Amino acid sequence: MAKSQGISTKAVHAGEQRRKPGHGVTTPVFQSSTFTFSDTADLVRFMERRKRKETGERCDYGRYGNPTVLAAERKLAELEGGDAAILFSSGMAAVTLSLLTLLSSGAHLVMTDDVYRRTREFVLSFLKPYGVEATKVPVGEYETLEQAIQPNTRTILSESPTNPYLRVLDLARLADIARRHDVYTIIDSTFGTPVNVRPLELGVDLVVHSCTKYLGGHNDLLAGVAVGSNEIVQRVRETQNVIGAICDPNSAFLLMRGLKTLELRVNRQNETGLKVAQFLSQHPRVSRVYYPGLPDHPDHLVAKSQLAGYGGVVSFELDGNLEMTARFVDALKLPYIGPSLGGTESLVGQVALTSYYDFTPEERAEIGIAEGLVRLAVGVENAEDIIADLSQALSVVEAASAARVASAAEGADGQ
Repeated sequence: MAKSQGISTKAVHAGEQRRKPGHGVTTPVFQSSTFTFSDTADLVRFMERRKRKETGERCDYGRYGNPTVLAAERKLAELEGGDAAILFSSGMAAVTLSLLTLLSSGAHLVMTDDVYRRTREFVLSFLKPYGVEATKVPVGEYETLEQAIQPNTRTILSESPTNPYLRVLDLARLADIARRHDVYTIIDSTFGTPVNVRPLELGVDLVVHSCTKYLGGHNDLLAGVAVGSNEIVQRVRETQNVIGAICDPNSAFLLMRGLKTLELRVNRQNETGLKVAQFLSQHPRVSRVYYPGLPDHPDHLVAKSQLAGYGGVVSFELDGNLEMTARFVDALKLPYIGPSLGGTESLVGQVALTSYYDFTPEERAEIGIAEGLVRLAVGVENAEDIIADLSQALSVVEAASAARVASAAEGADGQ
């Protein structure tokens, strides 16, 4: 596949054989756990190729590969501009197995403080008993990040854009810091997608995604991917071969189906996200909007220079408590209340409840999660309809707030 071809052309054609089994247009689901050999010589040839770490369509056992999965991996590698890709059962599997591959006892990791909560838990709780130490640094503070690098630092881990505040890293600067210290970089680019940013082209070593989100795009599969050089991906694959967190062929098939419309969907979500953010930034009930496409976002200039689009997630704070925020969320008619993003259907959630329910109010306040913080992941519905829905829900909140003020005033008069 020519590197000069557009993202949609690659999304449709890359990674798949031109002539497919059965002469179908789509790559079929190879629903088989075991792949057989015609004779012993065929088996020996396969084993010799595996010994030389040569890749191809030939598989022997589902944990080590599947033709449907391999086609999806090649497509994802093309989209990200990497040598190779490896699919996993989930985005968390992609992150955790990549870290387990690149880190060992006595190693040190630097990560930004705005990475996904479960990733932080894995690093700080799971890896620590195995002798891996970690340092958290504020996102966007590059001097502090460089100062945190130690002689035993092996990896820098971050996201871009981050969740839920959509901070955007200067990936070229991050990669330069890591290169000067001989440290690997891992970037979770789930919110970015290959449509908006390709971190490998900016010097990052390994890119991971939750394919469940934008890449699949239809809220109907779980998968994760890591993309990078042949050397790194092969190392991660050897870890996966032992642990077995593989992507099943049905999910790989659905993923390829979703990828074919990736650019169409993401461009629509980019456009809608910006319109929604601009609307919310002007509404009196909204105290703050977190969206890199807005000039007041702390990373707007970096986003403008490195992103092709600002994404379909808009986080914002309402001027109210948990109860008032819940009233707003419940008044929405289009978005579903749910914890994911990137699909054709819009999803919404109160961050304090969907991600930090088991935290006390004081703990949430300490890490900057306001009671009024809402994350809206726009789908592919018409932007005007989403904005109209937001407007009517905000009117419900305004009416409830006015009623509460009036009730309080009546109580005061009665006294």
